[in-house]
Amino acid sequence: MLRGAFGHALKKVVCALRSRTCADCLLSETCVYSLIFEPHTIPTDRENNRTRISGRPHPYVFEPPEDNSRAYEKGDAFFTFGLTLFGKANDFLPHIVYAVEQMGETGLGRRGENGRGLFALAAVASDGITLYDGYKKTLYQGQPLTNLDLQLQPSNPVNSLTVRLLTPLRLKHDNRLQETLPFHLLIRAALRRISSLEEAFGQGEPQLDYRGLVRRAEQVVTRESDCRWIDLKRYSNRQKTDMLIGGLQGTLVYEGELAEFLPLLRYCETTHLGKQTAFGLGTVEMKEE
Repeated sequence: MLRGAFGHALKKVVCALRSRTCADCLLSETCVYSLIFEPHTIPTDRENNRTRISGRPHPYVFEPPEDNSRAYEKGDAFFTFGLTLFGKANDFLPHIVYAVEQMGETGLGRRGENGRGLFALAAVASDGITLYDGYKKTLYQGQPLTNLDLQLQPSNPVNSLTVRLLTPLRLKHDNRLQETLPFHLLIRAALRRISSLEEAFGQGEPQLDYRGLVRRAEQVVTRESDCRWIDLKRYSNRQKTDMLIGGLQGTLVYEGELAEFLPLLRYCETTHLGKQTAFGLGTVEMKEE
């Protein structure tokens, strides 16, 4: 719901030629809406004219409200949600803040007896720093923002790692959705996520030992798992139908030589993992021992 409302609001705010689709628009290469919301193919092997990444990842992920509430009454004090921006998307923070304000004026959810749920944007904050004051209508430009950065410094030995899947993790391997999560599948997903984000919004694809990392990840064992498949339903305005976007949710404990994998997974705590991260799927949290 948040993602759909955000897309409609952003297009309303920035699109100059609303009657056209992005694919037919001459402005798509410089348009904020197109950059943030529409997929783009990335040719990563120009010499051989091949594309290894099927599409540029979206430069954002939503973090759903932590209380998981599905209903709010008129006058409720606050609800919060997160919107993490990657790379160049941060340059358009004013457009994005204005789009979220427009979301509030248009309303969220399906239209009921009293219309959609309206809200006012009270504040935008990052790492405890206020970026926008909704009461003063003031955007504080020049505030430092955290860069997306893959830190590969060696760490102390780690032999046990607890991974919590806080929102459904939707992974495909051998073209099939996975209902179990051996460690090598988790690392494969992390490597895909890192490679695509760094190629599109970072310093280029990192020089990692992809095959070696996967081979060593296959030696890590799963000691505990209570994961189960959770199906979530969403309504697609484009396809005019309900769709399921489920995935694995729960807690896993892995054992093995894990230290070299921690930077990859820490990166993905910020960026999420798997498919449909823009909707908030694939939120992971780790605790090492």
